[in-house]
Formats: sequence, structure tokens, C-alpha cells
Amino acid sequence: MKYLILIQSNERSLAVWETLSDEQRMEFGRGHLQLTEEMTKAGVCVASEGLADPSLARWVSVRDGRTVASDGPFAEVKEHLAGFYLIDVEDLDEAVSWAAKVPDAAFTQVEVRPVLDMSGWEF
Repeated sequence: MKYLILIQSNERSLAVWETLSDEQRMEFGRGHLQLTEEMTKAGVCVASEGLADPSLARWVSVRDGRTVASDGPFAEVKEHLAGFYLIDVEDLDEAVSWAAKVPDAAFTQVEVRPVLDMSGWEF
């Protein structure tokens, strides 16, 4: 079953980040690379990426057949998606075990969410 481990950036995680030394920040980044490598070797990693700052995002909608892309978000947000791991494991317990290894989990919470399997659905 596929699970998405979502890593949020929020006021608490940013406050912790500010207290870290340059070496601690580098170790944090290496921790993510090592976890991705460990997941890949275990055969559970489907995808893993960090995300760029929300100021670089675009909001996309379609109105009257016309695609509209706008800069955003403009509002000051207290939390945004900073990265994710998409894993394919046996069950929720195994997904939680992998999520506990995410470096961010030592400072804040990471979310584990099942991916909706629509393969058996008929449309």
C-alpha cells in the first residue's frame, strides 16, 4: 500500500532551524539523503523530494476552457508543504516506522497519509 509522508514547514520548525549551526543544518540535509537511500535499498521508496519556497508556486485553474495561472500564494501562511516521501509498504505501522526516521520528526510532526487506491474503481 502506498503512503505519503508529508513534511510541513511551520513557525515551530523554522524557529528550531534558526537555532541550528551550519554543521547541524548540513547533517540534517545529509539525514534526508541517507533516509532516501535507505528507503531505496529497502525497495519502499517510490519518490522523495523537497519542495521550493511557496513564493515560487503558481495557482492554476480552468475557467470557461481557459487556463489561468497566477502567482501565489499571496497570503502569509503559517505552514506550507516543504517535502514528501512517497513509499510503498505493507501497512500503516511500517509507514509510521519510516516516518519516524524523517529528520524533521525530531523537531516537529510529519504526517503519514494513505494514498487512495482507485485501481479497482469503475468509472
